[in-house]
Amino acid sequence: MSDTPNLASAGGKIMLVGLGPGSHDHLTARARAAIAEADTVIGYVTYIRLVADLLEGKEVIRKSMTEELDRAIEAFERARQGKKVALISSGDAGVYGMAGPTFEVLFQAGWTPDSGVEVEIIPGASALNTCAALVGAPLTHDFCAISLSDLLTPWPTIARRLDAVAYADFVVALYNPKSGRRTGQIVEARRLFLRHRRPDTPVAIVKSAYRPKQRIEFTTLEKMTDCDIGMLSTVLIGNSNTFIQHGLMVTPRGYRNKYDVESGATRHGEQAGRSLSTGLTGWRAGLHASGRSAAELAAEHRLPEDYIAALLAEPLDAAQADDETAEVEA
Repeated sequence: MSDTPNLASAGGKIMLVGLGPGSHDHLTARARAAIAEADTVIGYVTYIRLVADLLEGKEVIRKSMTEELDRAIEAFERARQGKKVALISSGDAGVYGMAGPTFEVLFQAGWTPDSGVEVEIIPGASALNTCAALVGAPLTHDFCAISLSDLLTPWPTIARRLDAVAYADFVVALYNPKSGRRTGQIVEARRLFLRHRRPDTPVAIVKSAYRPKQRIEFTTLEKMTDCDIGMLSTVLIGNSNTFIQHGLMVTPRGYRNKYDVESGATRHGEQAGRSLSTGLTGWRAGLHASGRSAAELAAEHRLPEDYIAALLAEPLDAAQADDETAEVEA
C-alpha cells in the first residue's frame, strides 16, 4: 500500500454513506444530508448512478468494482485537503462495504480518531433487510450472511462456514452468489447445504431489490441452481422450520413452543417470561437425570461430546436442581 498518503495534522471529513437498496424512498435522511454537504462523492460507478440527481456541483470520482482501496485512498487524500467526502456504498457501508477497507487505509497511515480527519459511518439497509422485506419474514429467527466471493477469501474458509451454518440450521443470506466468471461457488454451496438440509427447504432469490429491474423467485434448495442468479442477486435459504405460504416466506420465531397461537394461552408446563422447559436450565437437569452417556447424548443433540461431558461433570446445586427438575416435570 505504498500509495497511501501520509497523515496530515488537519483535514476534513470522510462520510461512509450506506445508500440502502438504491431507491430514493429508502435513502435515509442522514445519508441524503451527507451527500448534500459533501464536496466530493466517491463510489463504484453503479452506486454513483443511483444518486446521480443529488450530485450537481460536486466533484464526482467514479471507480471500478475491484478498486476499493483506491476509493479509500482518494477519500483520505481529499479529506486531508480539508474537504468533506462522501464515500458511498450500496446497502450498508459496514456490511461488505467500504467501511472496512477505509479503516485499513487510515490505520496504515497512522490515523487515529483524534487526528485531523473525522470519520462518520452512516448506516443504510443491507440486502439482508431489503430482500427479506420483499419476500415476507424469513429472518425472524437466527440468521447469518455469507459472501460466496472468493476474490479475497480462500474457498476452503467459505466452505467451512457454509457447512457450519447449514448444520446449525441458520437461515442464511448468500451475498455475491454468482458472477460471469464465478459460476461454481453457488453449486458448491448447494452441495454443502444438501448435506444437512432437506431438498425442499424454501429458498428465495431476489435480484435488484427496489430497483427498476427487481425480480423475485421462490424455489427450493434442490432447484435453486436452475434459477437466474447473478451478482445483483441475494439468495435467502430457509431453516428447517421456514415455509412459503400465499407467496410469502416466513421463519417462525418459536411462539408455538410456548403458546397456543390461536388463543394466546401458555402451553402446559411453560411460563410467560421464563425460559422454555427445554431451555438451558431444564435441559441441563434432563441431561443429569437421563443416566445416559455423554456420547449418546451428544449424538441425540448433535453437540460435541466434550461439551456434554463437561456439563455432566458439573454438579447441580440443590436449589438449582430443584428449580430445573420442576421445569422438566412441569
